[in-house]
Amino acid sequence: MKILAVSDIELGYLYQPKIVDRFYDVDLILSCGDLPHYYLEYMISMLNIPLYYVNGNHANKLEFTSGGERKFPWGARNIHKKSVTDDTGLLLAGIEGCLRYNLGDFQYTQSEMWIFVYKLIPKLFFNKIRYGRFLDIFLSHAPPWKIHDQDDLPHQGIKAFRWLIKVFQPTYHLHGHIHVYRNDTVTKTRYINTDVINCYGYKELIFDIRPYIKN
Repeated sequence: MKILAVSDIELGYLYQPKIVDRFYDVDLILSCGDLPHYYLEYMISMLNIPLYYVNGNHANKLEFTSGGERKFPWGARNIHKKSVTDDTGLLLAGIEGCLRYNLGDFQYTQSEMWIFVYKLIPKLFFNKIRYGRFLDIFLSHAPPWKIHDQDDLPHQGIKAFRWLIKVFQPTYHLHGHIHVYRNDTVTKTRYINTDVINCYGYKELIFDIRPYIKN
């Protein structure tokens, strides 16, 4: 299957009718946060495919559009603190936000992030029993600790995320939050058996769905 992952910045060629010609073969959209509801809704309506997301630290709790108030993008599914199985069989889990640096929304301490990760563990073990694997894609806004992160507090990585991908080894850990301004910025890193990818703007990914394993 083909995945379109988006994050942090609106791009003109994703917000116009030609998106259908450019991304006609995409099966799923994943958003790593900090994108307005109307932008995600447009992609859903034009491509007519599922979209899963987590909120970034700059997300609005309420947006006002010509269609009325929006507390979330219509047609999308928020997977914060959840582990879900897409209709294709893809195993997804997500955690929103970044490290707390002021009184804004969707910000958490390292300890709170650990709690979010720990609460995912029972479902991940259930996945292992039922499907033969813990997780395919971990979706977050912030990066893991010391992978693609920065030294300032708002952009420091999450220690619990690094532990999660070390232990449960999803195929991909997709994140946003770290803006990319230089062509030589590292946006893809292999950590043990996981490809950690900064999805700033957008990334296209290919994922081979593994067979369902009965136990």
